[in-house]
Amino acid sequence: MKALSINLAAFALIGSLLSSAAQAAELTVMTSGGFTAAYKALGPGFAKDTGNTLDTILGPSMGKAPEAIPNRLAKGEKADVVIMVGYALDDLIKQGKVIPGSRVELADSPIGMVVRAGADKPDITSLDAFKATLLKAKSVAYSDSASGVYIEQEMFKKLGIESQLAPKAKMVPKIPVATVVANGEYELGFQQVAELLPVPGVTFVGKIPTSVQSVTRYAAGIPVNAEHPAEARALLAYLASPAAQPVVNASGLDSIAH
Repeated sequence: MKALSINLAAFALIGSLLSSAAQAAELTVMTSGGFTAAYKALGPGFAKDTGNTLDTILGPSMGKAPEAIPNRLAKGEKADVVIMVGYALDDLIKQGKVIPGSRVELADSPIGMVVRAGADKPDITSLDAFKATLLKAKSVAYSDSASGVYIEQEMFKKLGIESQLAPKAKMVPKIPVATVVANGEYELGFQQVAELLPVPGVTFVGKIPTSVQSVTRYAAGIPVNAEHPAEARALLAYLASPAAQPVVNASGLDSIAH
């Protein structure tokens, strides 16, 4: 009887494990640059805790590139979660591509600046010093996503140096801006801090001055064609949880008070 009891217990355990494995889901997550480092650091913990796996697709929150998240969804690509710039996510909700009410606030992302590793760190601690640094630079690069759109359309104008920067400043599509600074193509690089920090070969100078800063809100939602909406909601709760905030902050993002 004792042996029979042990065997029955073993079969019960195996059945439980098989049931859990059958219920585990592979979530497709589309994420744009600013939150990607935090997501990649937090993802393994979610997978371990839930048994679900994550299939990650990278793409910008906006723009004409086919890799951009809105363009992927427009082509019919499926995803369980999209992580992107908040106002771009709102546009997808209005278009009926993302479930209304699924939006979760994740983090705020300020703009920073890098130079090539080994180069002198220029002064950007005051508005005048920042302006002088930009005017002195031989070349300036910025992203084709939210931060770069702001820099090109608003920041240079606020500083009153739009005409001086036009010949030497360029929007860099698809790739991290820090990579073109690391290889010497550009002297200064601007992007959200969380997108600058992971790139080798550059020195992070700091955040741009508060008076010309633009903070990008990152949020996430669940597309209407999601195959695993319940598991997607669990992932969003995990990423926005208090326990996740030290990792979020370490990636260069600022937590949001919920």
